[in-house]
Amino acid sequence: MFQLPHSPLTLIKDAVLASYNIKLYIKRDDLIHPTVTGNKWRKLKFNLIEAKEKGFDQLLTFGGAYSNHIYATAAAGKEFGFKTVGIIRGDELTPDSNDTLRYAHDCGMELIFVTRLDYNFRNRLTRQYGEKFYVLPEGGTNDLAIKGVNEMVDEIYEVIDPDFICSAVGTGGTLAGIVSGVRGTTKAIGFASLKGKGLLKGQIEKLLPFEKEFELNEQYHFDGYAKTTPELIEFIKGFEERNNGIQLEQVYTGKMMFGIYDLIKQGYFPENSNIVAVHTGGLQGRSEELK
Repeated sequence: MFQLPHSPLTLIKDAVLASYNIKLYIKRDDLIHPTVTGNKWRKLKFNLIEAKEKGFDQLLTFGGAYSNHIYATAAAGKEFGFKTVGIIRGDELTPDSNDTLRYAHDCGMELIFVTRLDYNFRNRLTRQYGEKFYVLPEGGTNDLAIKGVNEMVDEIYEVIDPDFICSAVGTGGTLAGIVSGVRGTTKAIGFASLKGKGLLKGQIEKLLPFEKEFELNEQYHFDGYAKTTPELIEFIKGFEERNNGIQLEQVYTGKMMFGIYDLIKQGYFPENSNIVAVHTGGLQGRSEELK
C-alpha cells in the first residue's frame, strides 16, 4: 500500500560541469508521486505504516505558511484515507493565503491557525489537539523519517557509488537520513535554506543514530527561509533551460543547486567527482517569477 517506485537518477549534461570534469546526477525524488513528492514521502512512509498498525486514522502535524510537509501530509491523508489536521504558524493566515494552504485545505486537511508565540509551545498544542491523532513533528522528522530517507540512499548505491551526496536542508531530517546511510568514502553535504544561527548542525547531530561526519554549508540561504534574489531566480531559469526543463524551486532545491555550481567553480570538488544532488520536490512552492 505504501510502496512507490524507485526514483530515477538523471545525469546532468552541462558545459560548466564538463569544463571541470565533474559528473552531476539528480536523484529525482520529485517524480515518485504526483503530490506526495520528494523527501516528504520518504519521511512519511514508515510513519504512515506505523499509524495504520497502531489503529490511527487521523494525523496531526505542524508547519508554516509554505510548508512542504503540510502539503504532503494533506495529500497523503487524502491518498491513504487519513483525516488530517495541520496547526499552522500565523494567526493572520487563512486557507486562501497561498497555494500550499489552499491545496492542503482542498485535500480535506483541517487548518488551525495559531499565533507565533503559541506555535513555539508545540508540546502543549499536541496535548490540546492530539489525543486521538498520530502526531507528526514539524517537518516530519523523527526516527521513522530517517529510516525512510535511508531507503533513498540505498537506491542511489544500486546505480552509482558517489563521492558526494548533496541535499537542501530545512529542519535537517533528510540530511540526517543521508548521513546515516552513506557508505565508504561518500561525503554528505547539506545546503541550509535558512539562517541557522550556528545551531542547525547541532540539531542534525542529535538526529543521527550514531556519530558520523558531514558538512553543513550555510552560505547559500540567500538571507533566510523562502527569501530569494534576482541572481538566484536567474540561475534557476538558466539551469532549467540547459537541462530539459528539470524544474527547481527557490526555497530549497534552487539554493542547493546554486551552491553546488558555485563550489564547483571554486574548485571545491576534485576532478572526476561523481556528485548526486537529491531533488526533494516542493515544486508547488515555485515563485511566480519561475512560472
